[in-house]
Amino acid sequence: MTMKFEGKDILSTENMSKEEIQEILQVSAKMEELCKTRHVSDLLADKVVAVLFLEPSTRTRLSFETAVKRLGAKAITVADAKTSSTAKGETLADTALTVEGYVDCIVVRQPQIGGAKVMADAVKIPVINGGDGAGQHPTQALLDLYTIQKERGTLEGLRVAMVGDLKYGRTVHSLAYALAPFKPKEYVFCAPEALQMPDHIISDMKKKGIACKITESMEEALQADVLYMTRIQKERFTDVAEYEKLKGSFVLTRRLVEKGKKGVTLMHPLPRVDEITTDVDDLPNAAYFRQAHNGVFVRMALLALVMGRA
Repeated sequence: MTMKFEGKDILSTENMSKEEIQEILQVSAKMEELCKTRHVSDLLADKVVAVLFLEPSTRTRLSFETAVKRLGAKAITVADAKTSSTAKGETLADTALTVEGYVDCIVVRQPQIGGAKVMADAVKIPVINGGDGAGQHPTQALLDLYTIQKERGTLEGLRVAMVGDLKYGRTVHSLAYALAPFKPKEYVFCAPEALQMPDHIISDMKKKGIACKITESMEEALQADVLYMTRIQKERFTDVAEYEKLKGSFVLTRRLVEKGKKGVTLMHPLPRVDEITTDVDDLPNAAYFRQAHNGVFVRMALLALVMGRA
């Protein structure tokens, strides 16, 4: 058992080492096995976790709450920003300082880029970033890696295409950094010019020696080993007309998949709107619902690790 994660925050995948990621994935596999043999553990029976969601969520919030309960801990939850004092103007730092007195760990989603770090800097207990606006979503990226490893048997040397809203999509920002230590063969960034991957991330990937292809061709993206779809996020746009112009830019259909590379792993952080047609769902390589289910195991692992019980 290692203690190097104990007391640490999980805020970003940007500086995670390959060894750290591998350890998280190994513990995740143990948690999956635990869930198969025992529905509830007492590993964190003496712990209380705050699950603060100041932005809408289904999968991340529910999988974190499930992870807390599967580990025997208790969760106190804010599921609507309107019920939090942040709606009255309380700062994130003050919220964190208050909640610190009630719990052993904070999981937070909120709309401000860097907001999770603001909270983490204010307190001594671990803070896990459940998504900070258009910034980072590290726990999603880690469950994405866990899914890729299960689906393809390796994380090494893959050609990975990311499609859709790459500008505001925090999931793809985190995924690009998380997969980088495993030396991807190539990243294919497929998006409208207005929603392309931020320049600083492309620059960082190239500095790491990763080839990056910029395209608007779904057919080209479908030649990858892994295709990671994202939705065009209406809530990130200040100009509704711009959203209306760009929505539906890329739609993955069964016909397109059948023309692509055989066995390409199809992923999506969900929710989807119309960017994957439902006739794709029953394809054996459509992994997105399995991906969502894997979130429980990875989030169990992270909770156990940061509280020194893995």
